[in-house]
Amino acid sequence: MPRILSYLEEDIKREISSKIKRGKVDVYVTFENNSPYGKEIKINKEIAKIYIDELKMLAKQEDILANIEVTEISKYPDVLSIQNNEDDEAIKQEVINTVKTATQNLIQMRRIEGEKIAEDISIRIKLIREKIKEISRLSAGLIAEYVVKLESRIKELLKNQEIDQTRLAGEVVIYADKCSIEEEVTRLDSHIYQFSKLLNSEEAIGKKLDFIIQEMNRETNTIGSKANNLKITNGVIDIKTELENIREQVQNIE
Repeated sequence: MPRILSYLEEDIKREISSKIKRGKVDVYVTFENNSPYGKEIKINKEIAKIYIDELKMLAKQEDILANIEVTEISKYPDVLSIQNNEDDEAIKQEVINTVKTATQNLIQMRRIEGEKIAEDISIRIKLIREKIKEISRLSAGLIAEYVVKLESRIKELLKNQEIDQTRLAGEVVIYADKCSIEEEVTRLDSHIYQFSKLLNSEEAIGKKLDFIIQEMNRETNTIGSKANNLKITNGVIDIKTELENIREQVQNIE
């Protein structure tokens, strides 16, 4: 901004930061006073008299008419000057009002953009929910599938020997505990609920959404590391893809 307005910098910052909570805002202020208020025209009579005296002397020396018009004298350098006695309070009010208008326009533009982003994110959240349900269904059948494979393998190794059902049950329990994703799915559902609730909030939610996305990513990674199933792994990849798309969108949300 012009040096003459530099004293308003903190006022401008306060006005903007009271409305905008996230992101960086560049503000450029130019100032041109076209108002007649606070302006005073000064005539430098001493300079004007010097011009008149010199012109009269020249006319006498050259024997020419000395028709000197006051309007012509006023055009000479340094004869007329405009002094600005500006009202600092009035200027401050004009600048702050302009900043308010610009800020409101920005907020309105961001609100329209935010509605479009919210629609896109909602669609992606719905896809993630569907993938989580699919993964839960697949996970439920993993233990039964493991028992069948384990019994088959043990019979193959032991030939006609009897299978120790107690040992078999113990192995199944260990496997079930190792591959269980019930806790992760529950937490993931909770994060999605919180995310959806914040998405409809009127407060600044960008940083909160960013944090929840990180937590959702963490739970999804854990599910992926536990899953011993190709379909579940593919589902995890799909969820992570959608989460990354949402994360990029969240960066544009205040």
